[in-house]
Amino acid sequence: MSCLDALAQMAPGVEATVVDNGSTDRTIEQVQRRPLVRLVANPDNRGFAGASNQGFRETDADTLLLLNPDVRLRTPLQDLVEACQKHGLAAGQLTRADGSPQTGFTVRRFPTAASMTFELLGLNRLWPGNAVNRRYRYLERDLQQAGAVDQPAGALLMIRRDVWEHLGGFDENFHPIWFEDVDFCRRAVDAGYRIEYVPRVRAEHTGGHSVNKLPAGRMQEYWYDSLLRYAGKHFRLWPYRGVCMAAVFSTVPRTVAGMVREQNLNPVVSGYKIMRFAGKRLVSRSRRTQQPGRSKTI
Repeated sequence: MSCLDALAQMAPGVEATVVDNGSTDRTIEQVQRRPLVRLVANPDNRGFAGASNQGFRETDADTLLLLNPDVRLRTPLQDLVEACQKHGLAAGQLTRADGSPQTGFTVRRFPTAASMTFELLGLNRLWPGNAVNRRYRYLERDLQQAGAVDQPAGALLMIRRDVWEHLGGFDENFHPIWFEDVDFCRRAVDAGYRIEYVPRVRAEHTGGHSVNKLPAGRMQEYWYDSLLRYAGKHFRLWPYRGVCMAAVFSTVPRTVAGMVREQNLNPVVSGYKIMRFAGKRLVSRSRRTQQPGRSKTI
């Protein structure tokens, strides 16, 4: 509940909407006792995109702030609101507990086939200073300077309502998590909007609490699926196939590493599933066949 405490302190009088994705702890009970907080309680996990879309539909405000539960505002929001009203989207600076910026995470450039390949093959972890990773993670950027960015983290992102409506909301086919915020920002920039980075607005981000509750194998399957879905949606056919090939090849060392870490054969099951669906996408004649026919966006 520290997220709501910080929000109430930094934005007094602002109504918050909490979308609960089927939690099994005391979240609903605690939220219901708070003033100026509207609760949307889902019986199951609709994913980040689905919950975000629900939150937007539940309020008629002109500007809306996406705020993860593991984020605690440390400054007022006025500068962010002004930037959002002017440009359409705005993001603040995510920091660690000591106040230092989360370099490489708070803002990034849009992924390319090269940066995704480096991520899949673990090259960015082994050699973080390589040129592809430096460009992708904005490692050369002064994070104290405001300006346009490609892809801020969805954990602290303000969006003007007309932009959300124009883009049709978040794509809920990215389920339950990963790359839905990247896809939304990509579509926003392609539509001519600007995403303004406002480092004067800061929030502490502890990171990954909900994700870490997932079994390791499922977490990896979701990440691969969403990554390939993004590539299929935004890359041309041959770069997309290159990413699919990298996904297939990367499965073996990741599976071996998982077996060593977990001391069991569970990673083999996940590895087989990932290799199978990545392989199917590799040999597909079209990127679009990988997008499900259903769409839950507005």
